[in-house]
Amino acid sequence: MSIDASTATAAELDAADPLAEFRNYFELPEGVYFVGNSLGALPRAARDFVTTEFDRWSTLGVEGHMTGDLAWVSYHDLVTDQLARIVGGHADEVVAMNGLTVNLHLLMVSFYRPTAERHKILIEGHAFPSDHFAVESQIRQRGFDPEQSLVLIEPREGEDALRTEDILATIAEHGDELALVMLPGVQYYTGQVLPMAEIAAAGHAVGAMVGLDLAHAVGNVELELHEWGVDFAAWCSYKYLNSGPGGVAGAFVHRRHVNDQTLPKFLGWWGTNPSTRFEMATEFDAIPTVESWQLTNAPVLSMAALRASLDIIDRAGGVATMRAKSELQIAYFDRRLAETMTGRIRNLTPQLMTERGCQFALQVIGGGGKDVFDQLIEAHMHCDWREPDVIRVAPVPLYNSFADIDNFVETLDRIMS
Repeated sequence: MSIDASTATAAELDAADPLAEFRNYFELPEGVYFVGNSLGALPRAARDFVTTEFDRWSTLGVEGHMTGDLAWVSYHDLVTDQLARIVGGHADEVVAMNGLTVNLHLLMVSFYRPTAERHKILIEGHAFPSDHFAVESQIRQRGFDPEQSLVLIEPREGEDALRTEDILATIAEHGDELALVMLPGVQYYTGQVLPMAEIAAAGHAVGAMVGLDLAHAVGNVELELHEWGVDFAAWCSYKYLNSGPGGVAGAFVHRRHVNDQTLPKFLGWWGTNPSTRFEMATEFDAIPTVESWQLTNAPVLSMAALRASLDIIDRAGGVATMRAKSELQIAYFDRRLAETMTGRIRNLTPQLMTERGCQFALQVIGGGGKDVFDQLIEAHMHCDWREPDVIRVAPVPLYNSFADIDNFVETLDRIMS
């Protein structure tokens, strides 16, 4: 789209939108659905993909594990190439498995290897609670104390976002003691996109491993995990990848590590060589890819829904095409808020396009945000509330229109008036 979001109307932008038809590929609740940052909309095709597996289960029974192109024993392979394109990895570096926090734990077993001298983990002070819990428990499990081993980085006083120079300075400050840097790709509360490539380079410069939680980044912003040299990453798929509630998560391990048999890891049957797996031997024969981190077989029904969504993303041209529209939506939303809500609504999300994804973190100036949020929900403006005072709003390029943005801003204006 070349039309100028700073002057065009929603109707003009929607008419010029090359992704407009993709709204019809989803089933959306009544009103405006701006909460894909929490749970993506239902792909229509997901019903058929899941029903196919019900039918195969019904007619094939256990033979479904080994039968046809959809054989369940290797079902996870069906999404590998698509996920690799989305995160900027190679097929041997990416696997769909488990849930996000499970994957973080499995990967930290391998990449958090504390010593008496180097034992610290750097996370953000406002990390999503499960990340904080996971990191603290990993520290304790290795015999260390979070009071000494957990480093928290916070925004400066009076600011909402982390500054790149502060992140890099903190990494350098704790460098000799730093075992792991684990930060989000996109901060869940403010929607800030962190400088992932710079973080990876800075962590490696001091001898630390670098991992990313990409829950709010995958399918939202462009990623180049292999090129950036990130050691590991994990993500969920039920937000911008639209896999459904509790959908299967994903993991990335850089190619330089995937066949390193000296790395400690928790082992499971599904991490062993598939050609000898059913010989039932008890000597672990690691798959020479990230698949060796797998513990068990794929959750096929959940993964079928993910396949439906990934096919839509491919058809749309991938994340780069989606991001191009998202940047126009961001610019248009900024403009409408400035025209209508100046002095009443504050956006905590950074203003630089490189530092933001499609989520807006809106704060009602003067308080009363929860009441405003409740009225938005009553008006079928689907968004979510995060304590203490933020309304999160995310126009998703695959299924949200510019008219949705107008509708939301007009409703917000009416409620606050």
